[in-house]
Amino acid sequence: MLNGLQPWHLIILVLVVVLLFGAKRLPDAARSIGKSMKIFKAETKDLHGEKDAAKDSSDDVVAADTKQIPPAAKPATSADDQVAALQKQLDELKKQQAEQKNAS
Repeated sequence: MLNGLQPWHLIILVLVVVLLFGAKRLPDAARSIGKSMKIFKAETKDLHGEKDAAKDSSDDVVAADTKQIPPAAKPATSADDQVAALQKQLDELKKQQAEQKNAS
């Protein structure tokens, strides 16, 4: 009876995830997970490189590179804050466009 996941199982799973998190939050969540995985992969690669370098040069002391992870932008706490931020960006773009028209 249980042959694993069938295609309709996956469809139901996707629908439940969309209903739980909302379609607007999913791209942001995927983007942040991707960035986190990229940073994690780079850090583990650095650790493996340091281990290999330590084995190759047992007499030399290997200085560890410390990388600073840039602080993540704080997400807006509510939809109103997001709308306000987007409106501000739109106003700035309109102002730049008006300046370009006046310069032409």
